[in-house]
Amino acid sequence: MNKKNYLLDLNNSKKPFIIYKSDKGFDLYTDFSKKIILNNKNIEKFINTNTRLKSTGKETDLFIGFFGYEILNNLINVKIKKQKTTNFPKGIFYKPETKIKFSNNLEYKKTRLSNPSNLFKININKKSYKIIFDKFKKKIKSGETYQIKICTKYSNKSEIDALDFFSRLVKSNMAPEAFMIKDKDYSIISCSPENLITKKNNFITTKPIAGTLKKNKKLNKNKALTFFRKNLKETKEHNMIVDMERNDLSKICKPGSVKILKKKIVEEYRDLYHYVSLIGGQLKNKVTSLEIIKAMMPGGSVIGCPKISTLNLLNKQEKENRNIYTGSFGYLKFNGDMRFNIIIRSILNFKDKSEISVASGVVIDSNAVHEFNENYIKAKSLMDLYKWYTLLTIKTPLLIM
Repeated sequence: MNKKNYLLDLNNSKKPFIIYKSDKGFDLYTDFSKKIILNNKNIEKFINTNTRLKSTGKETDLFIGFFGYEILNNLINVKIKKQKTTNFPKGIFYKPETKIKFSNNLEYKKTRLSNPSNLFKININKKSYKIIFDKFKKKIKSGETYQIKICTKYSNKSEIDALDFFSRLVKSNMAPEAFMIKDKDYSIISCSPENLITKKNNFITTKPIAGTLKKNKKLNKNKALTFFRKNLKETKEHNMIVDMERNDLSKICKPGSVKILKKKIVEEYRDLYHYVSLIGGQLKNKVTSLEIIKAMMPGGSVIGCPKISTLNLLNKQEKENRNIYTGSFGYLKFNGDMRFNIIIRSILNFKDKSEISVASGVVIDSNAVHEFNENYIKAKSLMDLYKWYTLLTIKTPLLIM
């Protein structure tokens, strides 16, 4: 098989497909025999039924797709008030019949130009952000939360070639949880760095990220590690998130089995460094997939802590639906194994509109200007894709409103 031509033909065919980062490259899934659109009434049945299907030993014995933020809140009985919405589905899963392995070098030559606008509008400007920031600072001081993530959304009107965008993104900013979905009426492109669940047999791990440092020419990984260790705010934030994830795992793992496997290491990406830990545990006997998902989702590192009270604070404040942002993408295998990331650093393209959502953590020592700017750093690698295309045509600068 000429895989370069296969990608070209597949993309031109308009047939839905999914690409997910693997240890050695990428896995492509297509020829979907089922497409299940989730809602608050069918999600539990979907999770319970899928994990009881008979495994045939094929690599396609799985459902792959995403849970949106809203449906995960509902799953754990956290309510969200009425918000501005685009009516994007709350979650979609697919049953593939074909899986093809690709190397890290995704060779794809586009046949048509995307039509993206590099003029992004932000839903919260600096002044509005400061008002929300100060409000949440008071909540922290009163003990209602210890850390909370303020979400900002960048959006524009765009028509994009999702595969072309994804191919360029992974060349410039490879991430261990990168994925893309292309369907007839939407696409998702993601360079997510964060794994939320990896379950194999009776062992489960999670890899929380808490701590971000913008790259410059004077920094390297060792200097970034020194910065994180000496920075009180980043250390507090990281410790709180690690403790929360250990607590989430303890709900579904055998007593005493939850351990920190890798403690406070640095991972490097195109525009930033992240402070990362890896936690694992031995699952309790007969724990169900539904119990695992309820315990772990939404991922605490992108919400704050304590999780439930912080979710309630966020949901009262936010006026727009998060859609996929801080939901989870991944797969449920018929044998009960699963892998899910946290959907961050992602583009949702729906109804010819692109949206990029990001968030930074607020703790007692946080500074509003720093956190607002950190959000921009996190969105930059994605917005640069639009800038690159526009420079090819009309050569105008990226504007942030």
